[in-house]
Amino acid sequence: MIYPFKKTFTEKESQLIRFLSGIRVFERLSPDEISLFLPYLHLREFNQNEVIFFRNDPSQAFYMIKSGRISLNFEAEDDYEELTIVHEGNALGDNALLLNTQRLYTAITVSEKAVLYVLPQVNILDLFEENVEIKAKMMTSLSEQYNAYTQRIFREYRSSFGFFSLSQTMKD
Repeated sequence: MIYPFKKTFTEKESQLIRFLSGIRVFERLSPDEISLFLPYLHLREFNQNEVIFFRNDPSQAFYMIKSGRISLNFEAEDDYEELTIVHEGNALGDNALLLNTQRLYTAITVSEKAVLYVLPQVNILDLFEENVEIKAKMMTSLSEQYNAYTQRIFREYRSSFGFFSLSQTMKD
């Protein structure tokens, strides 16, 4: 069936929609649903060793890496442990999709430059309020992502012979 009134996108919008559809939390959304986020995206450039956010900062934005590499670090007793390095096509700060959260890690630019799309939390929450179906789809993707993280924690725990107390991770 041909839809004569189907929304069309500019080439730039189409490229951005394709980019966002590759980000896990957007994977279930249609192009029309993703397009609702486009007016709120801001491009931001970071230099090497520049902190994007610190652990315990309020989670006020969601970041998607257009180019560059970002180190995610956990701070423990005046020392940093690198958790991973994320690169273009990945996202960080996904807990900005949740109200009243704080950053769990510190994000630092490790490439010479990094260009990130920034999506403010206030805009995400407004879109969630207006579009419950979008919220449900994105929360399903976020839940699957957190489930995968939890599975990796358990797998690592088993392979490390219980080096830490797993029961401590399950307490509120």
